[in-house]
Formats: sequence, C-alpha cells, structure tokens
Amino acid sequence: MPPPGVCMSIMQERNKQEGVGSLANPEKHSNQDFQQLKQYCLARGVRYIDEMFPPDHNSIGDGLLSSDFMSRVVWLRPAKIIQNPDFIVDGLSRFDFGQGMVEDCWFLASIGALTFQKDILEQVVPLNQTFKEDYCGIFHFRFWRFGRWVDVVIDDKLPTVDGNLIFVHSKTPNEFWPALLEKAYAKVCGSYADMNLGTPSEAMMDFTGGVHITFKLTDAPSNLWDLLFRAVQSKSLIGCGTPQGETSANTVAPNGLVRGHAYTVTGVNKQILSQGRPVNLIRLFNPWGRGEWKGDWSDKSSMWQTVSPNDRKMCLSVKEDGEFWMTMEDFCKHFTDVTICCMRPDFLDGNSKGLWTHSIHDGRWVAGTTAGGCMNFPNSFWTNPQYRVKIEGLDRDCSETQGDNNMLVSLMQKPDKRNRRLVKSLYIGINIFEVRSQFKGQRGKFPADFFNTNVPVAQTKNVLNVRTVVLLSRLKPGEYLIVPSSFNPNETASFILSILSKVETQVHENSNDQDIVEIPKLMPTHNRADMDNKQTLFRQYSDQFEEVDAEQLQRILNETLLQGYAKKTQGFSLESCRSMVALMDTSITGKLNSAEFQHLWRKVTVYKDIFLRSDVNRSGMLSLSQLRNAVTASGVRLSDSLLNLIALRYGGSSGNISLESFISLVLRMDRMAKIFRQLNQGGAISLRDNEWMYITMYA
Repeated sequence: MPPPGVCMSIMQERNKQEGVGSLANPEKHSNQDFQQLKQYCLARGVRYIDEMFPPDHNSIGDGLLSSDFMSRVVWLRPAKIIQNPDFIVDGLSRFDFGQGMVEDCWFLASIGALTFQKDILEQVVPLNQTFKEDYCGIFHFRFWRFGRWVDVVIDDKLPTVDGNLIFVHSKTPNEFWPALLEKAYAKVCGSYADMNLGTPSEAMMDFTGGVHITFKLTDAPSNLWDLLFRAVQSKSLIGCGTPQGETSANTVAPNGLVRGHAYTVTGVNKQILSQGRPVNLIRLFNPWGRGEWKGDWSDKSSMWQTVSPNDRKMCLSVKEDGEFWMTMEDFCKHFTDVTICCMRPDFLDGNSKGLWTHSIHDGRWVAGTTAGGCMNFPNSFWTNPQYRVKIEGLDRDCSETQGDNNMLVSLMQKPDKRNRRLVKSLYIGINIFEVRSQFKGQRGKFPADFFNTNVPVAQTKNVLNVRTVVLLSRLKPGEYLIVPSSFNPNETASFILSILSKVETQVHENSNDQDIVEIPKLMPTHNRADMDNKQTLFRQYSDQFEEVDAEQLQRILNETLLQGYAKKTQGFSLESCRSMVALMDTSITGKLNSAEFQHLWRKVTVYKDIFLRSDVNRSGMLSLSQLRNAVTASGVRLSDSLLNLIALRYGGSSGNISLESFISLVLRMDRMAKIFRQLNQGGAISLRDNEWMYITMYA
C-alpha cells in the first residue's frame, strides 16, 4: 500500500527539488523501473507482462467496443502477429500509421506533429528499443504529465481481432512503434476508452512539457500566417480542428474534410506566385492517413498549373496519404482553431534570443478555504491562491508593435481521477492585478478590499471549461498579483500555474510566509476565584489520585464546557478526548494531573470563545470560510496549503466544522508546533524511526 497522500506530496516535492521528474531523471510511472524489470525478465528468460496495465478488457475500457466484438479480442505479441517484427522501419514519419477504433485523432494528429521534431520525438520515444537483441517483451516511453516527466513501462501484448490490430496500426505491417506508443499513452489515461475525444493541445503538451497558445480562427490575428510560419521554424508542434457536424460522428463533408476532426499542420510555405500573385499556403495532415481536401490547391487542383514547375515540384505530392495544401483564407473558413505548442513562445515576435524564463507552481482550490470563484463573487474571490510577481525591467527587444507581449501565464487543471474520462473539468480563468504603491507593504494574502477597489490589468477573455487556459500580456515594470480561479466558488481541484516571462521576474506564492504554526502564548489568569473554580471542577471529576483519564475528560467537556450548547453538537468523542490527554500529558501516564488539566482547560475555553465569535449566524457550526477567520483569530499563521489540509481533514462531508472539531484541531496545531520548536535544529528535525513512532502514536 502506498504512503498517505500528505506523505507522498512531501516526497514528491523533495524529489522535485532533487531533480526527479525532470526529463533527465523522469519519475517512474506506477513505481515501475524499466531497467530493473527488463533485467529481471532477461535473467529468468521470461517475457514481461505488465500487471499495472494487464492485457485484458479492463485496459481496453468500457463503452469502446461492443460485447460481441470484445469477446473476439485476443492480446498478441508482435511476433505472433507477423514474422520479423521491428520497432522502427526506415525512420519515423507521419505517414507510418493509421487510426484504429479509438477516436483519438487528437492524439495521432499530435504524433504527426511530433515526427517533424526529432529532438522532441526522441524525448518521448526512446529509439534504442528493438525486438531483436535482449528482447523480453518490455518497452517504455516518456510523457510530461502535469508538471513532471514520467517514464511509462508497458508489455508488448496488443489487442487484435482475427490477427489484426484493432487500434492504431502502422502502414508497414512489421512496424510497431505507433501501436506501442498509443498503448503507453492509454496506460497513463487509464484505458484505451479513456483516449476517446480530446484536443491536440493536450497530447502536444504531454510530448513537450511546454505551453500552448490557441487561436480561434473566427477571430484570428491579422498576422496569423506569419506566426504559423515562425512557429514551424521554431520547433513547435501545431494542430488544428474542424467544426462539429450535426452529430458527434466523424462524417466527411463534400469538400473532403472530416467534421469534428483533428488535423496536423505540417508546413507553411514562404508564399508562392500564382499567375504573378503571391499566395499563402498551409499544409495539413489527416491522421487517418487518408481523406483529403478537395478544394483549391488540393492534390488534383488545377491551381497547381498556375505556379512555376519548381514550386510545383517542391510542394505538390499527388498521393492518397491524408496530406494536402490549402490557402490561409480557406483554412480560416473551414477550421475552427489552431494550436501552437512550444517550449518558449519565441514565434510571437520572431526576435528570439532564448530569453524567456519559466517557473511552475503547484496550487489547489479547496472548497471553503481557497476556492473563491471568479470576480462575480466579491466576498470570496480574495481567498483564491495568489501569486505575487515583481517585474524588474522591460525586454529591450520588445517594441510597441505586434509581438510586444512579455508575459505568458498558463493555468492547467490537474485530474483527481486516474481515468481520464472520469475527470470533471471546471470553468477556469486568470486575472492579473497591478500592486500600486499604497499596497506594496502588504504581507500575506490581499484582502477583499483590494479587489473591490482594483480592476485587472489583464485577464482571460472568458472562463473556459478546458484543461488549460493561457493569458498573454505586456506588463510594465512593477509588482503584480496573479489570481487563478474557477468560475464558481467552493469547487475543489488542483492546478499548475506556469509563468513565462521575457523580462527579469521574481515570483512567489502570496500566502503566509511559512507552513509552521505560530500560536501566541495564552496569558495566564491571575483571577484567584477563576483558578479556584477550575480546581473545584477538576476535583469533582478526578479519581482518588487527583487525575482524570480520557473518559473522565469526556464527561467534563460534554457536561460543563458544552453546557447550554448540547443541542447543537454531538459532543466530544472518546477518541478526541484520548488525543487531548495524549497531547497534554507531560508525564506520559495516560491521565492529566491538576496542572495539566488547568492548562488544557484554559486553552479550550479560549478556543470556544473564538468559535462562538466566528459563528456569526449562530448555526452551531463553522463553515469552511468561517474557519479561516477562526483560525486567524486563534493566533495561527498558516499557508493556504496547510489550511486546505485542515479543511479536508476536519470539514467532514457537510463541509462544516463543529465546536469539538475546532477545539481539537487548534489544540493539535498548538501542541505539534511546540514539539517541532523543541526538537528542531536549524529549522529542521531529524528523528530515528522509533522516535518518530513514539511521537506519532501518542498524540
């Protein structure tokens, strides 16, 4: 069983700092080590079978194949399909493959783009794999998945019917890199069925770890052809899509284009002369490997007779291979959007010197604490995660003409489900605010008043239900606040915020400065009568040794502290009282003496008072938004990430926190912070395993 999620988060963050998850040192998907598994199989003379993505119907997934067809599926290794299988035959090309029974044209269109960029392709597809030397039925591929590179191991058993591959297949019968690459991506998506439907930007980002910019062709920039031409030159992956037809089926229009289909942009010419007039042409590829445009400049169009023989020879290839040319005007008319994916958006101004810097930040919206919704919700918008950016100076090469954007912010949702089709995407957007001089001394999160009196200097045009939204802007030197948000408040989700800047920039999350809890010491009471009352109360419930155990503490709290409040709460559980005793028990007897009890009682009465003051609607419960105020009033300084964990741990299914839960959580924070302060050396603690268990098992 894997360690608890909070432990895994700490481990992943530490691994990230040590370079794990980088392209040079990818994370092992499903904790599978390719080299170790291969050596194990070679040493024992066996063929590898992947237990994490087994050759059965679960890996195909539900709803993709009919039950009759599914019953005919047989998983075969390539050597059982054809003699002398090979991983790659005569290099990798967009013409190598054809789509199968999965509607993953978006993925295959992205592979088509990938084949043009050899350096990027070799990041994804290790080329030294073979069916000959040291073959044992195991292969691996690399993808960038939500902030980190992962190495994905698969076996080479492929689903077939009557000996034929049913999903992507190579046009060269003994070539298998396309089918194995698709299987590896199906594994990270959850199943083959989970690859149904998508956008090229998703796969292209998973191939590069870069950013993408999508242009809607109904509102295309006037210099789109120049942008595409520069993007082709700058090692970008480019995909596009056609509008949906009357149904979701991929029907073919009379002009030869497939409706609701993804295509690859494979070329942009430098203009050719047709009867003395310059023409801008764009070349596209259908991942079906067949089916082409029938209009002007198609393979058999008479327009090719109007150009020079040299241009015709250079551009025209009359083959039924799915690739064709068309004018930019027809492209904008018959396609809906075009997406450019790149490591750096150098193509925007065509004056790149590799000056873009890139920072990535993991974040989370949690209902009631940091899921504030969009600006339509002014009372909660401020609770969203905030990122403070300081721009030191303008890029010298930026002009006031087209291409003067110096900041790109990308917001990507992270899935909370293993299976891609089960992921619930939110409507998300980005707002950027300028931090003017009167606010530059602000520490911690900017309050609601700031957003009520300031308007964004840049924002996404619309809040979109997509995996990733991108905001391009030009920001002058100064300080800014970037606020990513979902449309509605109280929607829990994780995200990655990427900030690319062509100017010198400093970025940090604008939460409280640290996760360590700081609770001020409660002032001791000098009221003699109050001290006598506590002592009397203690003696009323204590045993003959003047001590109280968890059961006695439960009676005291429920009968005395909750007096007049019983109808609004179920009372302190025995388990929570055991925890309180353990936290306050300095003598490790399992009981509290008089001094320990009075110390505890002083704390819980203060926390009760804070709870009652924070419960403004007198419901007897704190909403998660009220929790933030109550925790702050308790003197606790927390980062958003720790506040999110508290809400998830103590909020329950209702999202509300009871008085006893609030007292328990604040007391735990107080005592655990004190343990850290007592044990830390240089801001960190080092514990032997028995010491760690000693603390955690009695707390």
